[in-house]
Amino acid sequence: MEKDIGKLNKNETSDIILRLDDFGGRVGLTIREFVTSDKYTGFTKSGVRILAPDFLKFREMINSIDLEDMKDSEKKDKPEAKKLPKNQETLDEMPDY
Repeated sequence: MEKDIGKLNKNETSDIILRLDDFGGRVGLTIREFVTSDKYTGFTKSGVRILAPDFLKFREMINSIDLEDMKDSEKKDKPEAKKLPKNQETLDEMPDY
């Protein structure tokens, strides 16, 4: 049994695929990278599998994420620009202590 749930674009050549499947007699949610290129088209080894007994806990964890935290993540990821004294144009000109 395989049932595709959805796809997220990662970049020009890769997508993240969410799929319900039955692997080795064990049902679970598989989240894997799918690549389309001249050399190879198909799933990579990158991914994770959440078994059915663990899915409710996984869903609970995902649902506990505050959407406001996701909005602020762009600001948190960018390092703040270092402010230089007005008389210095580059970090190279900073005095050694």
